[in-house]
Amino acid sequence: MIHPQHHAGGPSLSAAYRSRLLVVLSLTLAVFVAQVVGALLSDSLALLADAGHMLTDVAGIVLALLAITLAARPASPRRTFGYYRLEILAALANALLLMAVALWVIVEAVGRWQSDPEVEGTLMLVFALLGLAANVLGLALLRGGSRVSLNIKGAYLEVLGDSLGSLTVAVAAVVIITTGWVRADVVGSVCVALLILPRAWALVRDAIDVLLEASPKNVDLVEVRQHILDTDGVVGTHDLHVWTITSGMPVLSAHVVVDDEVIDEGRSGRVLDQLGLCLADHFAVEHCTFQLEPQGHAQHEAPGHH
Repeated sequence: MIHPQHHAGGPSLSAAYRSRLLVVLSLTLAVFVAQVVGALLSDSLALLADAGHMLTDVAGIVLALLAITLAARPASPRRTFGYYRLEILAALANALLLMAVALWVIVEAVGRWQSDPEVEGTLMLVFALLGLAANVLGLALLRGGSRVSLNIKGAYLEVLGDSLGSLTVAVAAVVIITTGWVRADVVGSVCVALLILPRAWALVRDAIDVLLEASPKNVDLVEVRQHILDTDGVVGTHDLHVWTITSGMPVLSAHVVVDDEVIDEGRSGRVLDQLGLCLADHFAVEHCTFQLEPQGHAQHEAPGHH
């Protein structure tokens, strides 16, 4: 028996931030072009690394916007949850792009350390500060959405990485201007790469958890089971599963064994209402599917149920 609380095909949490993503995309694209020009003029690997990071942001935000658009398409008999998972795939793609850029920068930095580049520190500083200003604005636009959506979180982390990267480049430029030590540019580029990798890995891990249908981090399955068992008329539960379709959309299914009197007295609907309200209130799980079973029914089920 099904107690529907949340219907697939509705707007995802990311959709509310579509216009902000468009603004951030415009800013990021403009700063990317400016930083490429700045890197060529100043011969700065750190600035070029930051521009490369910007380019992955452009690709990542485009993927995020595409995922939001496709996720808004209605469910179908073939895809009963619609296209929500595309948002998770976009987040995973963003993270992999970030990791590839970071590794490329490290390889380039190793080769550049052996040379003695001529880096124009003043130009490097100007373009680094330009990127930092644009990134701070982007962070302000996406901060709220990063708390509720993996898709927006991916874009937010990329902009955050860019902010720290631009700050690192600016510091390296100041060192070059004040001391003349041009290898600060190489050190700065490696720092940018090392800022990227941990956040990219964290995003990969979160996305894989969703794709593997792991229980949401904020849902304790033991506690959920106990709440079900504490419901009046319930004597047992099995085949309890909680997973995530996309950010902010946890889903639960369970076989719930009820006292024979619940079925005889026609109180099944009341039990379903109590279960649905309990899980929505305590665990924010609104899309629940319950199969009510009489006592002794488990012996008729196929092996493998638990």
